[in-house]
Amino acid sequence: MSRDPTKTSVPLSAERRSALPEQSSSDEIAAFVAKARAMSPQTSGRGRLVFALDATMSRQPTWDMACALQADMFREAAAIGSLDIRLVYYRGLGECRASPWISSSAELARLMGKIDCRGGNTQIGRVLADARREAVSAGVRAVVFVGDAMEEQADDLCAKAGELGLLKVPVFVFQEGIDQGAEAVFKEIARLSGGAWCRFDPGAAAQLRELLRAAAAYAAGGREALQRLAGSGGGAALLLGQMR
Repeated sequence: MSRDPTKTSVPLSAERRSALPEQSSSDEIAAFVAKARAMSPQTSGRGRLVFALDATMSRQPTWDMACALQADMFREAAAIGSLDIRLVYYRGLGECRASPWISSSAELARLMGKIDCRGGNTQIGRVLADARREAVSAGVRAVVFVGDAMEEQADDLCAKAGELGLLKVPVFVFQEGIDQGAEAVFKEIARLSGGAWCRFDPGAAAQLRELLRAAAAYAAGGREALQRLAGSGGGAALLLGQMR
């Protein structure tokens, strides 16, 4: 395309000026396991959450809602501890980008406000691969993925979810609408990573808000924080009931 995609894309940190690489090949798995065992994540004492979004055209009707609700994640985390978020999104013809770690809800809102939805296929594998790299190099407590479709090889996605499970990084998959094919894979991604799957209705702000608040509570304070929030029911109870 002639249009410069960086004008509407999340800016990358100095060491990551390009789009995320393609999905890792199978011969990386053995190297990953060895590296994961040899390295201890370099954590800053703050909770870290990868917030991944499908920004393809089918999400356009509810994109503004998702942008508005993300601030609730920071508010929930602030009541527990602290939270850094890495925004990852995909859209268009092979575009998949990530932000640096963000500690401000205003900054996250600003970045999300620059993204518009564009037609294209899903790139969930690249999202999971990026989360794996960050988990090994910097420490990640959880991944949130919000999407409505899956157009990739299920086994490849499940392998990556299993790698995150080995690193104790649960994936919380929040599915918009009803797509039974995607649902089956989304549930398996959640199960293999030790996370949870939940559906929310298109345009249901209250449902998505509760799910995002629950994920933020876990990222900021771990399972104990999620258990406290689950006492009032809602999204936290739904997540906790599935996590192993």
